[in-house]
Amino acid sequence: MPEFKIGDTVKLKSGGPDMTVDGFHKAVGGDDEASCTWFDDNKEPQGRAFLPDTLERVEAGPSMA
Repeated sequence: MPEFKIGDTVKLKSGGPDMTVDGFHKAVGGDDEASCTWFDDNKEPQGRAFLPDTLERVEAGPSMA
């Protein structure tokens, strides 16, 4: 299982927006899930939990500083 921590930037292996991991919990079936938040095309925050095996870490780009 991939190791993520709160604050990591991830995306679904199948594609989609970059998301931020904001927590972890056990699903009804007992599997661990990563709670993620992202912004949709209208800049509205969205959130959902995903199985960690469906996610991949997004490597940070160069700093804007």
